[in-house]
Amino acid sequence: MDLIGTFYGIGVGPGDPKLLTVKAIDALKKIDVLIAPKTEKKSDSVALSIAQPYLKPSVEIIYQTFPMVRDFAEEKEIFEANKEEILKILRTGKNVGFATLGDPMFYSTYIYIFKLLEPSGIKIVTIPGVPAFLAIAAQIGRPLAYGNDILTIIPATAELDAIKNSLARADSTVLMKVYKNFPEVVDALKIHGMIDEAVLVSRCGLDDEKIITDVAAYRNERLNYLSTILTRKM
Repeated sequence: MDLIGTFYGIGVGPGDPKLLTVKAIDALKKIDVLIAPKTEKKSDSVALSIAQPYLKPSVEIIYQTFPMVRDFAEEKEIFEANKEEILKILRTGKNVGFATLGDPMFYSTYIYIFKLLEPSGIKIVTIPGVPAFLAIAAQIGRPLAYGNDILTIIPATAELDAIKNSLARADSTVLMKVYKNFPEVVDALKIHGMIDEAVLVSRCGLDDEKIITDVAAYRNERLNYLSTILTRKM
């Protein structure tokens, strides 16, 4: 019977390598191959740069390209090819890690691969990580929710009407992936009385991190994909 390796989904947090959990670091030291996800437009992997200090020298790095889509069915062939490459490595007995920003089960590319690999019967270990919005809240001293607050987490890639409807019901709000429709998001925050309390952080924990407290003044700023807004009604 052939040996089958273990597949690790490893949350590496938002950017600061010191925010990795002990369990994540242990897993990174165990793996023989690391899958480093990247988009079609970029040649590097932010998740890899965060995980790098904890990898053993002999680890093999394999870059896999993942399209930025709302539903993996839109690019099923690419996801299937990535899955088959991972399975092929696991069947040689090697342990494979998949490094993902933030938490693996929270708006992550890992979720698609996890769903594709799960029916194969291989051993999968998913290790949680610190989501960007929690790191941001701690860094800027902003409690996210207390008492009976309702915390609403909104992907800014959603339809604008859905964003507006969610803002109308929220007490405290996290807006993630604020980059494509930033001006419209700013306008929606103004309408719902949440612009003055808004703080935007781009590339949290990375060398080029940017913190914007006057969000309205930057309405026409071009933002990085890794941009998050915390705000609340007063």
